[in-house]
Amino acid sequence: MLIEWIILSSALLVTILLLILFTPRDKIREAHVIFMFKQVLTWLTGLLVVEFGLIEYPVREFQIATATSFSFEYFIYPAVCIVFVLRFPEYKTVWHKIGWFALFPTVITLGEVLIERYTNLIKYINWTWYWTWLSLLLYDILTFCYYLWFIKKGTGNHI
Repeated sequence: MLIEWIILSSALLVTILLLILFTPRDKIREAHVIFMFKQVLTWLTGLLVVEFGLIEYPVREFQIATATSFSFEYFIYPAVCIVFVLRFPEYKTVWHKIGWFALFPTVITLGEVLIERYTNLIKYINWTWYWTWLSLLLYDILTFCYYLWFIKKGTGNHI
């Protein structure tokens, strides 16, 4: 069980470093909007997936309070989405943009599959890796669209 806590702590530390290194200082307000919007999506979905018996988190924080992974659903996925949205390659080719949209869910899904296979942090019951990938892609797209709408509404500008 020690390895699970080391992985969880390392994932949190790496995520914090990603935020510090890749969040532009002049976009902190936007980062908060992205973070909170993505939290709504991942936290709600995480709770539903656990309640319907699709995924199980044997080793997790707040074992009495929730059956889902607080760190991943409430912090890590939303924080990574900040980097995804704020570092989006807006002036690159369409293929580069498509690759950007595919990169983030792919990397997170690969990590989740390895964690599921070799640890007790997550166990797929009636779930497969492609549901994770599709849901992350969908939520990244929704978050990106919400961000564009929010920026357009708030400033009259858009990217």
